[in-house]
Amino acid sequence: MTDTPASDADPSSAAPDPVGPRRRARRRWPRVLVAVAALLVVVVGAAAVYAYRIDRSLTSNITRGIDLPSDNPSASGESARPSTATETGTLNYVLLGSDSRDPDNEGNGRSDSIMVVHLDKARNQAYIVSFPRDMYVSIPGYGKNKINAAYSFGGAALTVRTLEDLTGVRMNHVVLVDFEGFIGLTDDLGGVSVTNKTAFTSHGFTYPKGKVTISGKKALWFVRERHALPGGDLDRAENQRNVIKAIVAKGLSADVVANPAVFTTFIGNLAKHLTVDNSLTDADIRKTALSLRLKSQNIELLQAPLSGFGTSSDGQSIDVVDAAKMAELAKALQKDTMDDYVQKYPKG
Repeated sequence: MTDTPASDADPSSAAPDPVGPRRRARRRWPRVLVAVAALLVVVVGAAAVYAYRIDRSLTSNITRGIDLPSDNPSASGESARPSTATETGTLNYVLLGSDSRDPDNEGNGRSDSIMVVHLDKARNQAYIVSFPRDMYVSIPGYGKNKINAAYSFGGAALTVRTLEDLTGVRMNHVVLVDFEGFIGLTDDLGGVSVTNKTAFTSHGFTYPKGKVTISGKKALWFVRERHALPGGDLDRAENQRNVIKAIVAKGLSADVVANPAVFTTFIGNLAKHLTVDNSLTDADIRKTALSLRLKSQNIELLQAPLSGFGTSSDGQSIDVVDAAKMAELAKALQKDTMDDYVQKYPKG
């Protein structure tokens, strides 16, 4: 029997080549890696461009011009500001809102709304505390008066000093908000939803009890109205807190952030309505923004504690500070234990 030449052998009977497929696989891997690398470059590049656009939208539109109070008080007997040495890594921002076109505004330069935004050390929890404008407090150099008079007497710097004296907490920065412009951001976001606890009407708009979606002028009158509300200015302050939270929550939602055109427009228009203190640098803003780990449920809304209402010696209607609860709030702000305070006093 004649042997079959190797060249004529049945290919199926040949021994498998253990090297060939591996070599072919190895030859394919570089092409796959190159494709993945190219995709990563595109994604990272797009993200960098997006981040740059966001940064420019914010920093190129924000306004500075507010001076914080001096750390070295010049007036005799004036108390020093709380020391930064006692801080625990938290941040406190004073938000001052005023709108000269608001018919409820007294027209004398008083701040229409006063809030403190407290960020915890971990940057995963925020607390927005309203200080009712009729809260009767000591204003450094001016004696007892409504807290919103501090802005009339000495602008943002004196308002900061008043809050620091009241709480014993260092206020790191101050932000003056054009409130009408800020509420106008509801249009950029296609409206926001809030829970309205009291049905009311104002200037042709109806707000039923329960969940309502508001934008533009309807949102503006929702946060302006106080006469139609049973709690007056306190209810209005609560509505303001709820709308601020709704704007922030929707503005930072995944759907909005994932839409570069909408998000950069929102950030740019937000910045146009803010004036910040001169010490708040672009680098500070970037650092804080990148450190935040906030979701809607991580934003707590509170009111500074009151014990009731009364009349001042000069006949003004005033809100009386609950001294005991204020001391607890101050300690919680100082010690970064606001979560414990909120559990004890959910509404402040």
